[in-house]
Amino acid sequence: MTDVEDIVQRQLDAYNARDIDAFMSYWADDAQIFAFPSTILADGAAEIRARHVARFEEPDLYATLVSRMSLGLAVVDREIVTRNFPDGRGRVDVIAIYHVEDGRIARAWFQTGEPVPESA
Repeated sequence: MTDVEDIVQRQLDAYNARDIDAFMSYWADDAQIFAFPSTILADGAAEIRARHVARFEEPDLYATLVSRMSLGLAVVDREIVTRNFPDGRGRVDVIAIYHVEDGRIARAWFQTGEPVPESA
């Protein structure tokens, strides 16, 4: 595992533990999160924190890593994320692209599939 893969894995572990302080320790203060390719979802650590504090309240939240590859400072994950949607528990397929600078995630892009209800 490369250093950048280790950083991404540790933030994924903190995400699954719903540990906001540990999670945020892997994000740069000026980090940005995008819906792929360029729609900004969160700009800066405060917005990333607020977004995830709300997400971490979901009782069934859990991301399962399907695959990972990296090149240089980029890490690409495929994850299946279990969430609590308005219509109930379900799963969503996610491609996450992380760019790591100076030991912290500086930017991330997420391509998200359609939610699939658990009953489907």
